[in-house]
Amino acid sequence: MNRTAISGILLSFLLVLAPLILLASDSQPSGEGNLIDTPEEINDYIVHHLQDSHDFTLYTDGETGHHIGFPLPVILWDDGLKVFSSSRFHHGETVAEVDGNYYSLYHSKIYKTNANGDLDLDEAGHSHNARPLDFSITKSVLGMLIAGILLVWGFGSLAKSYKKGPLPTGLGRVLEPLVIYVRDDIAKPNIGEKKHRKFMGFLLTAFFYIWVLNLMGMTPLGFNVTGQIAVTVCLAAFTFFITQFSGNKSYWGHIFWMPGIPIPMKILLIPVEILGMFTKPFALLIRLFANMTAGHFVVMSLIALMITMKAQFGVVASTGIAFFLAFFISLIELLVAFLQAYIFTMLSALFIGMAVADHDDH
Repeated sequence: MNRTAISGILLSFLLVLAPLILLASDSQPSGEGNLIDTPEEINDYIVHHLQDSHDFTLYTDGETGHHIGFPLPVILWDDGLKVFSSSRFHHGETVAEVDGNYYSLYHSKIYKTNANGDLDLDEAGHSHNARPLDFSITKSVLGMLIAGILLVWGFGSLAKSYKKGPLPTGLGRVLEPLVIYVRDDIAKPNIGEKKHRKFMGFLLTAFFYIWVLNLMGMTPLGFNVTGQIAVTVCLAAFTFFITQFSGNKSYWGHIFWMPGIPIPMKILLIPVEILGMFTKPFALLIRLFANMTAGHFVVMSLIALMITMKAQFGVVASTGIAFFLAFFISLIELLVAFLQAYIFTMLSALFIGMAVADHDDH
């Protein structure tokens, strides 16, 4: 086994072991303070972990409730530009005063309030307070920026290596087989030999961007970018608009006036075909969002087993059981991270290929 394989195995252990250590240190008997040790509190903690946030929390002291991390910039447009640090909210516990305006953080969203931070909540717990336009650098936005920087750095290195010779060096050796794989096994079979090159930029960006974000979600840093519905909606929207704007005469003809079908059936099928234009990107966004969110939830739930099971089996036994279960699921999640990037890219190529294909109507 070479050094790369050994490093990969050790990294996988660290990805699982780190959150186990953090959760173990956070969990204490409920009598010692405001700590996470019941199934309800654990469920709320997992849901909160999967949500986006205006600060980056690396660790929470279970005894004192003190958060260790760093704040992120809050950028609001409310009768002018308002820029300040999210530390003013103290994780939603205080009201931030900026230029005579008061803002409160509630369920990771910012609302305008009075100096006391009063919120107008309905029975379902939804706030009716006004919300300013929020352009903040949240944890998910930070994750997307990091992923973008990694891609620019990686493919920049690949491009520079080609200037030195026909064979890539360094990181390029890893990226080149994947680029060839996307070209030869995804783009060409679905779009065609003659037309695939035009869409390679989008397909490569989608594949590597989703894959890197999924891998970042496997780290203990708490990124869950592809588990945010807004992100998957934007990714699917790119596929939708590229498909529609690339559609040729034959594509639109098969939607609004299908050849070889009686006229009454054509009229009946037109609404179905139009609906199909929107169900395809909808399936893309839901598949990516649901699979990544479910995977993170299962991993964290298995890690939480050591908290709920330690009374019956003891700390050592419950930690060991949770560790091996979480490690096994984490290995599957590594496969899912690649698989979801592949499926999104492959289906995008398929939809684009259907739009640019020259159909023989005779």
